[in-house]
Amino acid sequence: MNQKALKTLEYHKIIAQLTEYAASPLGKALCTALEPSSDLEEIRTWQQQTTDAVNRVRLKGTASFSGVRDIGDSLKRLEIGSSLSIPELLSISSLLTCAARAKAYGRHEDVDEENDDLADSLEPMFAALEPLTPLNQEIKRCILSEDEVADDASPGLSHVRRAMKLAADKIHTQLNSILNSNRTYLQDAVITMRDGRYCLPVKSEYKNQVPGMVHDQSATGSTLFIEPMAIVRLNNEIRELEIREQKEIEAVLADLSNQAAPHCEDLAIDMQLLAQLDFIFAKSALARHYRCSAPVFNDRGYIHIKDGRHPLLDPKTVVPISVWLGKDFDLLIVTGPNTGGKTVSLKTVGLFTLMGQAGLHIPAWEGSELAVFDQVFADIGDEQSIEQSLSTFSAHMTNIVRILGEADSRSLCLFDELGAGTDPTEGAALAIAILSFLHNMKCRTMATTHYSELKVFALSASGVENASCEFNVETLQPTYRLLIGVPGKSNAFAISSKLGLPDYIIDDAKTHLEAKDESFEDLLSSLEKSRLTIEKEQEELKAYKDEIAQLKARLTQKEERLDERKDKLLKNAAEEAQRILREAKETADQTIKQINKLSADSGLNKQLEAQRAKLREKLKEADDKLAIKAKGPSQPISPKKLKVGDGVKVLSMGLKGTVSTLPNARGDLYVQMGILRSLVNVKDLELLSEQDITGPSIPSSGGGKFSGKGRGTGSSNIKVSKSASISPEVNLIGMTVDEAMPVMEKYLDDAYLAHLTTVRVVHGRGTGALKNAVHTRLKKLKYVKEFRLGVFGEGDSGVTIVTFK
Repeated sequence: MNQKALKTLEYHKIIAQLTEYAASPLGKALCTALEPSSDLEEIRTWQQQTTDAVNRVRLKGTASFSGVRDIGDSLKRLEIGSSLSIPELLSISSLLTCAARAKAYGRHEDVDEENDDLADSLEPMFAALEPLTPLNQEIKRCILSEDEVADDASPGLSHVRRAMKLAADKIHTQLNSILNSNRTYLQDAVITMRDGRYCLPVKSEYKNQVPGMVHDQSATGSTLFIEPMAIVRLNNEIRELEIREQKEIEAVLADLSNQAAPHCEDLAIDMQLLAQLDFIFAKSALARHYRCSAPVFNDRGYIHIKDGRHPLLDPKTVVPISVWLGKDFDLLIVTGPNTGGKTVSLKTVGLFTLMGQAGLHIPAWEGSELAVFDQVFADIGDEQSIEQSLSTFSAHMTNIVRILGEADSRSLCLFDELGAGTDPTEGAALAIAILSFLHNMKCRTMATTHYSELKVFALSASGVENASCEFNVETLQPTYRLLIGVPGKSNAFAISSKLGLPDYIIDDAKTHLEAKDESFEDLLSSLEKSRLTIEKEQEELKAYKDEIAQLKARLTQKEERLDERKDKLLKNAAEEAQRILREAKETADQTIKQINKLSADSGLNKQLEAQRAKLREKLKEADDKLAIKAKGPSQPISPKKLKVGDGVKVLSMGLKGTVSTLPNARGDLYVQMGILRSLVNVKDLELLSEQDITGPSIPSSGGGKFSGKGRGTGSSNIKVSKSASISPEVNLIGMTVDEAMPVMEKYLDDAYLAHLTTVRVVHGRGTGALKNAVHTRLKKLKYVKEFRLGVFGEGDSGVTIVTFK
């Protein structure tokens, strides 16, 4: 990749930030050496690795690679049979500890040979790590620190150190005896060490009173450090033991080196994999920092950046821009005033391309597309060089000549103020010629300019498009919005006027404009005003549409409430009328019975019975008139057209549900309404266009309802899709207790409504806080029959199996 473009587009600053996220020296080295690739498959592999690392961090938290060390030299020493030093063995132990930690982090408990849905592109790397636990534990057992080997590292070392301790105790006993009996001869009543031998500080005038070897004296000469003759032999014995101790330590190190030597290849692979994983997770950390997304790559030269934010600008003030290039046009000419954001737009496109081809995510909206380019060329900034006697124009032209000689159809070219620094007429002509050449080469090109000639060129040439950076003349502030398809004005006169330049000077300047230039600027002003007017009208239309939609929704709800109230009133009136009718009927029947009893012997039974039959008939007719008949369906349903899962309304019950079975010969079928499953006739059904199912609520132990919004109402609306299927498990890993409980309860409600018998709650092992919270909550749910921890093959203690009643 073109190194000058990397520097111009400040790619090295992104790499510097990436390097800070790597934890190991090897990972930092990989970050520093990262350069964009032009191989599409390699780029997609890198992007997938970054995406998988981001997903793992989101689900499991960050991974630590702080213990990864470069043990390359140590491995070479092992290969030739040399013994390693204590620091070298500790470096191997640190590497293996990190490998074990990384392997545990990368392990998916639910992934097996038959089900690898959770596997990703990083899975093989984690699986290939070899922690070599026995070797690591042996090194840790024998070596306590860089300065200390454990006493029990070997039997010989343990024996020597016990002997050293006994000898030291004897020396202290002898010295304490001498110290107590000759206290007047001593400068201080202490025991000191000189040249590794125990001594007493004796006053110089009493040196003959304490026989022994003089090892040192104080700076003033008033104190001599004498090793008494009584402990010379013991000191010699300690020195001999120290020599033996060193030999034993060397033997321990040699033994550990011999144990590590057969694993040189595994250690080398671990070092490389951990460095690579550290590098990949550094890329994921950078992506999280800038709230990036993975770009979609293509080899058609098509770029479409959605709301891209330049990563080196202040994230609180940066204005997102949307840019597309390479589909309908391959040359984009950006115009507008200074400080309007033209150069930032150029750098954003170039830097995003470099970052994407290096496997880094870009700070843009999901679904942004980038193309793979063999080369990225950029002519941005002041190229003036005093040492090389190059003016600004000469320096830019030298760079452009090099670009024109190397660019092809698989190149991205970025030019800032093309043709500037010389006569405007000639500069504009040169710029048009250069851009025409690149356009004919099918090179993807983006250029900024102030020249009106280039704006006209973009309007007249096919495959070339204008763009502008919006500027608010009233406030003298750029909006930094990039508008593709609209040429921009430089607004020099307006800006100068706002800054205080007298009007007569501005009027005089306008007289020097050519008529065609002035008319073109007026045309641009008119286009800009029209664009602003259209945008304003579109916003008003959108507001009106939203208001109309809200009013329509409110009116629909109001009509539904009125219909419900109407039906309720009619039903109450009918019930009241039926009650009165029944009372009257019962009274009449009772009266007739009494008359029959009194006139049993008078021969009036037949006449009375006939009159009673007439009365009952009239009462029945009145009852039929007062009774409210159930409404039939607005459109009769053909049994052949019904399918399992269709949304229907049961008219006699006033409930919505879904068809569970097909109608039989009599037209009877089962309808699932929430937890209620009822046998109804097809004539009692009305087909719904929506898929809302209203059913009675189910109480939970917490006093709430199974409602999508969690409101404790008497009933809840449960939205069920015809094609929805309830998962047999819910994954709570990575959530806090407060986050996990609502998710688990909502899932258990849905699973119970779907008539699942058992489900799995995946909470992981961790600290056990989430598992305890899950079990505490399950004890309070009335529809949970029992629950238990999973066994081997089910997820062990990281999973709870729940059985419903």
